[in-house]
Amino acid sequence: MSDLPRIAVIADAHFHDLEGDFEFPRIEIDGEKLAVRSWVDTRESTRVFNESARALDEALAEVSRRGIRHVVLLGDYTDDGQRQTTERLRIILERHENAYGTRFYVLPGNHDIFGLKGRNHTKQFLDETDARIFVTSDATKAGPGSYATPRMYCEGYPKGLVSMAACGYFRRPDYVHWETPFGASDLAEDRLYEVSSPDGRNRYRLMDASYLVEPEPGLWLMMIDANVFEPRDGLFEEGEEAAFVDSTGAGWNALLRLKPFIVDWIADVSARAEKLGKTLLAFSHYPVLDPFDGATGAEGVLFGDTNIARRTPKEAVADALMTAGMSVHFSGHLHVEGLTRRSRGERSLINIAVPSLVAFPPAFKIIGPSASGSIVETVELAAMAVDQRVQQAYRRETMHAGEGPDLAFATSDYGSFLKAHKRALVQHRYFPKEWPGIVVDEISGLTIAAACNLVADAGVTAGIFGEGPGELSQDLARLARLDMIELIADWYCLRQAGVLALDKIPAPRRALYRVLAKHLGRSPETGWDGSASGFLAIFLGAFDAFLDRAEAGSLEIEIGSTSAKEEAA
Repeated sequence: MSDLPRIAVIADAHFHDLEGDFEFPRIEIDGEKLAVRSWVDTRESTRVFNESARALDEALAEVSRRGIRHVVLLGDYTDDGQRQTTERLRIILERHENAYGTRFYVLPGNHDIFGLKGRNHTKQFLDETDARIFVTSDATKAGPGSYATPRMYCEGYPKGLVSMAACGYFRRPDYVHWETPFGASDLAEDRLYEVSSPDGRNRYRLMDASYLVEPEPGLWLMMIDANVFEPRDGLFEEGEEAAFVDSTGAGWNALLRLKPFIVDWIADVSARAEKLGKTLLAFSHYPVLDPFDGATGAEGVLFGDTNIARRTPKEAVADALMTAGMSVHFSGHLHVEGLTRRSRGERSLINIAVPSLVAFPPAFKIIGPSASGSIVETVELAAMAVDQRVQQAYRRETMHAGEGPDLAFATSDYGSFLKAHKRALVQHRYFPKEWPGIVVDEISGLTIAAACNLVADAGVTAGIFGEGPGELSQDLARLARLDMIELIADWYCLRQAGVLALDKIPAPRRALYRVLAKHLGRSPETGWDGSASGFLAIFLGAFDAFLDRAEAGSLEIEIGSTSAKEEAA
């Protein structure tokens, strides 16, 4: 079998319609009215908003420059499923298809669609006076200084799929093959499954949007809808938002319980792919293996039940999928770069985590599949120029609010902006929402050297940072004078970016973190005693796992055969 067409995989684009009309008096920049989300919201979010349109445009431009005709959007392709946003994205993808012959294959993420009837959204924007105002789809929440519009509403199944209907959710005549876990029909009423609350009182029939598509002969893309909306116990209006558990933390752990027919379908498709000699690649929004590959063990000890911990798939997921025959899976959701492998006997499973376009590190993947194996390449967007209109809006927003500018406002390239955003995230999200107050109080305003003095006595830290012969010692002494927040931001960057962080964090800093992990770090297995010094010791020790994972990574990976050899005639 000859080599198959390349596929671009874009995860978590979180497209926000910056130029869209959400029916409020928008801020005007250089004569153009823009729907700018506030910086105060951006600095508290793990993703950026206003930069998403340019990032998606750049990713699609790179796809067309490389002559790639097949693009997977791996869930969370919209900001939050707003009607205005989803419809504008449909227009963008349609234009790209008409111009370049590109075919898109999409999956729903937890931000694209919700339950049976959808849900309301309220977001903070900048108005024509540079002030922060709220725009909501819930008219009951609109008061003085806020605006209501149905364009902010997020639809449920199946209505929320309509805008993306031409992107794989429903059959197209040019597909070589197309099916769902329920058969050949693409009608929504033929793709329903039953789900109930734990007490069995609330039952619904919901649509599953999974599909298998053969875009060109020999290539099978298994697109798995791993969204799970479990009804809650209690009394609710039929199908309302409050009646369902959000799918965000559910993922594959809940899918095994509530959508077991998906696993049966995976087994059937895998067996047929092997028999027919098809190259099979599996995709879903949620990871099937821990994308951090165990490197985040310190977080549970330090921060408790974090988002990362709640979203990590259990070993039962890997066992079920290896039994079903899945071998290669691509995921998004956690905005992380990573590759994780598991094996059991002769079975093996690889999860390739694809970074987001709107969080550090901004990147997407390109798969070069073939019957003998596949090459997966990473394409970074760090060099992209930032939108100066948005930077100007942020400066006007903070000036209007009587606040000082952020370091992010002075950046010119996207990678630097997102790294600065990570620093702001530490200050405005992680410190107030996740970090213990006793630790934040102790280290706020300290240099790295001063913070390390909390872990060890001055004699030990003087030995680490003291001026001495050799370039490294001088670098360490100089870096020790940096604000502690720089080290903390790098910690989070390494956690998310893996190998992609290595050229974004200077080598002297990485050397410093190795030294601190060696001399001051402690394993999370020792437990945290509740002190600031104990917290910092475990926090610093985690650098070793992050750096090991980053240095073991690669911008290009080769995976083994994703199909069986063709049977002899």
